[in-house]
Amino acid sequence: MTAYGIQLPVQSQSTIYAEPWEAAAGPEDLVEVARAADRAGFAYIAACDHVAIPRRLAPAMSTVWYDPVATLAFLAGVTERVRLLSHVAVVGLRHPLLTAKQYATLDHLAGGRLILGVGAGHVQEEFEALGADFAGRGAVLDESIDALRKALGPEEFPEHHGKLYDFEGLGQRPRPAQAHVPVWVGGSSPAAVRRAALRGDGWLPQGDPRERLPAQIERIRRLRAEAGLEGPFTVGAIAEPLHLGTPAWDVGRRTLSGPPDALAESLRAYGAMGVDQIQVRFRSRDRAELVDQISAFGAEVAPHL
Repeated sequence: MTAYGIQLPVQSQSTIYAEPWEAAAGPEDLVEVARAADRAGFAYIAACDHVAIPRRLAPAMSTVWYDPVATLAFLAGVTERVRLLSHVAVVGLRHPLLTAKQYATLDHLAGGRLILGVGAGHVQEEFEALGADFAGRGAVLDESIDALRKALGPEEFPEHHGKLYDFEGLGQRPRPAQAHVPVWVGGSSPAAVRRAALRGDGWLPQGDPRERLPAQIERIRRLRAEAGLEGPFTVGAIAEPLHLGTPAWDVGRRTLSGPPDALAESLRAYGAMGVDQIQVRFRSRDRAELVDQISAFGAEVAPHL
């Protein structure tokens, strides 16, 4: 069965995907949506990561980007089983020990529900303001993943010796509740796909249409086989926007709408490609409609995935 998760509304409000009602929404809306996803069997709820948006990008991206650690920790306290995904943490903006301290604490407080999604980032001014290396962000991410593996592992005093980061003899507690925190790597460039295959426990594509996924998945499998990597690996996909039922308003031409069996049939195609988890997004005019869509999806579509 293919798992399903959701990028939370409200916490990031890029004009590409935010609904108008989100502009006036707040913490109580996040709580209700997260609880609905938890009840409906969603595998995860996800939050994005940006520290500061430059004026040139603000009209498209907006400046509304909740901090993922604070947001996911807040929602951990009002949910029971749903996992907590950073999609994605731009870990190159921070030293790995700082990232590890934040996310280890989150996993500890949440009882082992963290999935650490990581990505390279794309906003140059953000990197420059924080003194981070934008031009070399791919190499920074590569080593950051290796360092985070150590810093989020079982050792109280993790040790890492690399070109960019070097630490030992420095203890961090609390440790994560999980013995192994899954690291999912985001991005769809050749470098990102390679990074996911060789360094990650999963892949989070960024906007690949359906027709591109089979080739990307085949490349991941080939790279892992060539490197002798075995064990579980979670392939993700982001589905088209969804609206369960016959909409009485313009949900957009790319939106998949219709009865539960039609949506299930369309989404099952992802599983047939080798996708393990689908991130879904619902068109909605207010929180109540979104909660209804989430609940109906869990009850009527998910059992057929």
